[in-house]
Amino acid sequence: MPDVKTERVLVVPTELFHRLGYFQGFSGEVDRYLGELLSPRHTSYRPREQVEGDPGFKQLIPYVIFRHTDDQGRETIFQYTRGTGQGEGRLHRKRSVGIGGHISAGDAQPNAERSPYEEGMRRELKEEVVIDTPYTARCVGLINDDQTEVGSVHLGVVYIFDVERPAVRPNETEIIQSGFRPVEEILADLTGFETWSEICIRALFGSS
Repeated sequence: MPDVKTERVLVVPTELFHRLGYFQGFSGEVDRYLGELLSPRHTSYRPREQVEGDPGFKQLIPYVIFRHTDDQGRETIFQYTRGTGQGEGRLHRKRSVGIGGHISAGDAQPNAERSPYEEGMRRELKEEVVIDTPYTARCVGLINDDQTEVGSVHLGVVYIFDVERPAVRPNETEIIQSGFRPVEEILADLTGFETWSEICIRALFGSS
């Protein structure tokens, strides 16, 4: 994991996000935002230590939710608690349903088959978890939360990975108290979950 003091991360101007259509919370309009947000015309890599305090930029963060549907048709989601050794101190000890992290300048490899964003997403997943099951993946929306300090400088890109078996486990020691849990149990008690997780759970799995 790169050092926060030296890492350069992928960002877009917050003004671009506002121009495309500002929202607070969750938006399922992936096609409206993602192409422009990931266009090289708008992205740049800036020192993470600098942009963590600059709301003029949004750091783009892939946020992957693992879902398993059991033989009875019951939805379960992979959830965990963040340890105190992960890079974002403002999220320490928070519960989460999202796996992912910053896209770094090092993810931009010459002649790579995938974009730096895709490379960074794959790297983050590999660093954080072991996925020992086939799955299907799709992008389902974006999260913006300007009501919190950490949310004001990040923009989440949300994915659901539907796994054939609940065979996802931590690959680092700072992901603790993890495992698949029924959606209805999580919805019934969101105490201790980070804001992005609360937003996602309610938007994607809550009653309409």
